[in-house]
Amino acid sequence: MTSSAYTKVCSKPYDSSKPLVQYVLMIDAGSTGSRIHVYKFHNCYESPTLEHETFEQIKPGLSSYANSPQKAAESLDALLDIAVAEIPKELQSCTPLAVKATAGLRLLGEEQAQAILDAVEQRIHEKYPFPLQHRDGVIIMEGKDEGVYAWITTNYLLGNYSHRVILLIPGNIGGHERKSTAAVFDLGGGSTQIVFEPEFSVPANKLAPGDHEYILTFAGHTYTLYQHSHLGYGLMEARKSIHNHIHRSAYTESNVDIINPCLPPHMSKEVDLHGAKVRMVGPTHASPLQCRAIAETILNKTAPCALVPCAFNGIYMPKLSEAFPATNDVYLFSYFYDRTQPLGVPTSFSLHELRYLTQQICSGQDAWDAFEAIPGAMKALSEIGPEWCLDLNFMDALLVTGYEFHLERGVKSVKKVNGNEVGWCLGASLPLLERKGWECKLEEVF
Repeated sequence: MTSSAYTKVCSKPYDSSKPLVQYVLMIDAGSTGSRIHVYKFHNCYESPTLEHETFEQIKPGLSSYANSPQKAAESLDALLDIAVAEIPKELQSCTPLAVKATAGLRLLGEEQAQAILDAVEQRIHEKYPFPLQHRDGVIIMEGKDEGVYAWITTNYLLGNYSHRVILLIPGNIGGHERKSTAAVFDLGGGSTQIVFEPEFSVPANKLAPGDHEYILTFAGHTYTLYQHSHLGYGLMEARKSIHNHIHRSAYTESNVDIINPCLPPHMSKEVDLHGAKVRMVGPTHASPLQCRAIAETILNKTAPCALVPCAFNGIYMPKLSEAFPATNDVYLFSYFYDRTQPLGVPTSFSLHELRYLTQQICSGQDAWDAFEAIPGAMKALSEIGPEWCLDLNFMDALLVTGYEFHLERGVKSVKKVNGNEVGWCLGASLPLLERKGWECKLEEVF
């Protein structure tokens, strides 16, 4: 018997009808890559508590195999083989697995996306012992769920819920003291999500009803959340929109280099625009201000706002200055982290400091010497190259102009909290622990 079937926390479960240890597998099939989370829980308390997580990722994402569903399915073998090696054999047949795709497949088209999902489901059934979540084991996840699950994960890992009550179950669960919650902002390749619990400074104000409202009963309390997934405003999609805007605005003949203010001086980038290669070059002098103006333009702040107030692109959102206390934490994930951490940015920083960093990067390679003392920074800069300037400008525009944060607002950008990966995967995994049909037989576990 593998020692992973045991826990050092206790010798028997709190509830004798449950196994001592449970595993859950969650595959995040994102737009740029796929990632597996192998979660190990123990049942020493009233509800399962996370003990350990194994994380691994591969590139490219499933959407890269648009014309080859079978290859898309086979690409996940490397991740699922890790799960087979990690989980004790006697627990594998009762370890639930879910594969949830995000914006990459949403943008691919229904027919091609479904072919990939079907191929993935078939390969799992044929090759692996893990039971799939009924009906929605291999799916394209709705953007609203992606954001809400990330909110659950973050606030759970921060200790904003009791560690003894963590399951997403209808009804009131206990009476633990309610704490303030953190807001989450996730920037993927194809979409960006925002989720927060409004706390209006004026008691008479409240969240307007609509699809953006998410009622969640969790950890003994009912939370009314604001959530929205902005499809097409992930970082890779924003790059395309900015390049297209610059190309449309450039009155040049074909085969002539296009000046792109979102590139640092004397740097160039060959861009694919609708199948045609276009060479863009940076201006003579750094132009972060002009780049940010273009980034603000694609946010479409002037779009008609049917329900006031709007964030951007005509989407309703209560003003953060009125509905989210300045003392509550703001957590930034994914590309927000990937574009700041390699440059030596600490976990906590202000948006004013983010703007200063953007100006440094957009000044060009002569100014990049400042990053030589940071291990790995120069390598990271060379890998992303000139588009690091564009990426930071879009992040600045999204947070300050799109969501209307003050420049002095402090934020936190992390990849892990207390050793565990943040994001939506843990929040989506918790309900699987209570599903029926894949319970481990107690005599097999002990």
